[in-house]
Amino acid sequence: MLQLLYTAIFSEMLLILTLVFKTPLRKLVIISLDRVKRGRGPIVVSTVGATLVVVLSSSLYSMAKIQQRILEAGILNPTDQVLMSNHMLEASLMGFLLFLSLMIDRLHHYIRELRLLRKAMEAIKKQSRSFEDDKNGNTEELKALTEEIATLKSKIKKLESECETKGHEAKSLETEVEAHKKQSEGFLMEYDRLLEDNQSLRSQLQALDSSLQSS
Repeated sequence: MLQLLYTAIFSEMLLILTLVFKTPLRKLVIISLDRVKRGRGPIVVSTVGATLVVVLSSSLYSMAKIQQRILEAGILNPTDQVLMSNHMLEASLMGFLLFLSLMIDRLHHYIRELRLLRKAMEAIKKQSRSFEDDKNGNTEELKALTEEIATLKSKIKKLESECETKGHEAKSLETEVEAHKKQSEGFLMEYDRLLEDNQSLRSQLQALDSSLQSS
């Protein structure tokens, strides 16, 4: 019994050292523990733990009985002393074995949690990098759009100045057309007056001709 307990304790201590220090065997041990905790593994582990607790309780009960017998007899029997030491050693080893088992379970749990946290952190870092890349891409697009808007504004200002210039030219042309129109109206009036004068001169000439013919 004692040899089995010592073997189990040293095996668990070696397992704890493998989990604590990063070695090539650590991954294999974690994978093995993952498989143990699946399927019927937890039932087997619980059964072994319950058996150890029962044996530990039996040893403690035997120690209590021996202690009561010593108190009643008032004399320490060598046999009882040997049994007491044996039960005490077995109880200590079983308690230490259960404690190491609990440590292995907690270490495995925390290592798994740490691996999940690392994966989550890597995913978050990838997302942040992609977000920064998108942000840089959007910044470049925004700069291009800003430059395009500035170019369009300059073109609009140029077109506005050209439109204003054309408007002034159109106004000057309108004034010139109006002046030419007034001038043409004056010419027409002068032409009408000249026609009237010509008509009157012709009538006078005809009158002179007729007077000359009569004379």
